[in-house]
Amino acid sequence: MSAPNKDSVKALTDDIEIDVLESNPQDHLEQLHRAREDLEQQKGLTVKQGLLRYRGAVMWSALMTLTIVMEAYDYGMMGSLFGFPAFAQKFGDRLPSGKYNVSAGMQSVLKQVTKAGQLVGLAATGPLLDRFGYKWTMLLSLSCIAPVVVMQFLAPNVKVLIAAQLLIGIPLGPFLTLSHVYAAEVAPVCLRTYMTSATSLAWSTGGLISTGVLKGLLKASIAHSYRIAFAIQWVWLFPLAVIIWFAPESPTWCIKAGRVDRARMALRRLASDDESDEQIENRLALLQYTDSVEKEYAASTSYLELFKGVNLRRTEIAVVTYSCTNLDGYTLAASGTYFFQQAGMDASTSFTLTLTSYAIAIVTCLVSWFFARRFGLRPLYLIGLGVTVLIQLGIGALGIPKPRASLAWGTGALCWFFNIVFFICNGPLTYTIVADAPNNRLRSKTVLFARACFLASAVFMVVLTNYQINATAWNWRGKAGFFWAGSCLLCFVWAFFRLPESKGRSAAELDKLYHDRVPARKFASTKVEIFEENQLE
Repeated sequence: MSAPNKDSVKALTDDIEIDVLESNPQDHLEQLHRAREDLEQQKGLTVKQGLLRYRGAVMWSALMTLTIVMEAYDYGMMGSLFGFPAFAQKFGDRLPSGKYNVSAGMQSVLKQVTKAGQLVGLAATGPLLDRFGYKWTMLLSLSCIAPVVVMQFLAPNVKVLIAAQLLIGIPLGPFLTLSHVYAAEVAPVCLRTYMTSATSLAWSTGGLISTGVLKGLLKASIAHSYRIAFAIQWVWLFPLAVIIWFAPESPTWCIKAGRVDRARMALRRLASDDESDEQIENRLALLQYTDSVEKEYAASTSYLELFKGVNLRRTEIAVVTYSCTNLDGYTLAASGTYFFQQAGMDASTSFTLTLTSYAIAIVTCLVSWFFARRFGLRPLYLIGLGVTVLIQLGIGALGIPKPRASLAWGTGALCWFFNIVFFICNGPLTYTIVADAPNNRLRSKTVLFARACFLASAVFMVVLTNYQINATAWNWRGKAGFFWAGSCLLCFVWAFFRLPESKGRSAAELDKLYHDRVPARKFASTKVEIFEENQLE
């Protein structure tokens, strides 16, 4: 091996210099060799081999993702409660027909006030995460939930319930984002798509549980039986606290925080028992290498860096991709129980249909892994948006005649089909794309910001949808599908020109592609060499 010269300690891409390494070129060269070896091994593994070698990462990622089930339970529960007769009688208004209905305005407040609380929680999460890491931030959030559930359970009137929904949003806000980013940071390249898109699987599971609980309580003779659904949230607080307490910290966070020994310990726990110390050191070298390169792209890890240089493009991709799950009309199909009742179904049947929709979502999340591996993220995402436009047009067409049972079932079938397409394409892939878009140093803050933008857009979209379909408001029923078809078409146009392919790329490779300003449509075909030959001599 020839003696290192000044050129051999240049940056790991064409035009970046890593000055901190120039003082010790031999260590730098060793790090490069180790980093390249680990990256080649990660990309060369099959899914089965990756599951065996990184089974610790898969296990802890799955366990941390259970926190999303709790958030999804609360969100899905409130949406289904609007179609729960005892809840409507307690907090709604009596209609001329004798039935009780929670008004469009009150529905909007009860669902969107939680999002307002989540925005507060997300704002606090960034500084807490920087200072304490994933584990302690999540444990703090978890500890704040139990007393708020007491308010939900005992709420004597709608004002107290609104206050409870606002407060519970604050600790719930960080869960989806932190567990999602945690999965991205512990996942090897060969498993990243599966481990990040599992967020969608957990979300559907939470909705399935909440809807199933409420359906089981429909015929309960207990007064205010809906309160049992609130109380169930206490059940999983302790198990989740135990999981988070024993989980390894994200090694990427440890590297950013300068805690190399802790990162090494975390990598050991995330790998299989038979992985050698050399393999652990190789992966540690890859994390250090990526972090050193990204320091040139992001001078700091503040929110301001999200809008500087090439990071602005990456922030745009994360934000718009996340927001497309609102703009494609998912809020209409996800109105579920209440929407089906407005289309002409009875309460029991509407809960059954919603329950089936969640079950379909879980199965199709698993199916999406096969299609994502076969076709890639970008093509599958575009197909999903294109088909969704057609589905929304169909829902709109069925909303033109007066409501009757056959049309209600037709609308329900299209909502089923919408969920199938969404949870094969856009739903799971959103979490992978959003996690892939930022660089490692800015990933947590980029995803937090994208999630905040998603919530802000969701407030407007859900309020709009409530007024579109509510019997006491605009009463558009299925005709709202025409509006969302147009909105989804705009999402398709944006994705065609701006959404890149990130499947199978390491963080360092994505850094290189973004830095070279490669067009989105050429990401998949562009060859990337992040380790130059003269650097490895």
